[in-house]
Amino acid sequence: QVQLVESGGGLVQAGDSLRLSCSASGRTFSRNAMGWFRQAPGKEREFVASIGGYYGTNYADSVKGRFTISRDDAKNTLYLQMNSLKPEDTAVYYCTARSGYSSSSLKWNEYQYWGQGARVTVSS
Repeated sequence: QVQLVESGGGLVQAGDSLRLSCSASGRTFSRNAMGWFRQAPGKEREFVASIGGYYGTNYADSVKGRFTISRDDAKNTLYLQMNSLKPEDTAVYYCTARSGYSSSSLKWNEYQYWGQGARVTVSS
């Protein structure tokens, strides 16, 4: 059974940093694209960042320069370093992975595996 489990969410103040981790089990995602999406209350799920199987990265304009996505394939773990957090970053953050594709996508429906979500709340 494939599982993605996020950790590292929490309540922080504006300007603070958080690091989300996503631990995968049940299969390896080495050379598969992985990413982070988020969903704020009352809003649609939106793309945050992705990393391809060969480590190419993409970021939403709203987080570019503040967030960094990375992966450790030896640990089967995905990370999202979030700096200079803003209240508008408040959301549930989801880890996701594509099956069979090394190229990443900005579309949530092109990812097959999802974690349960980690809540991030940024107070002003």
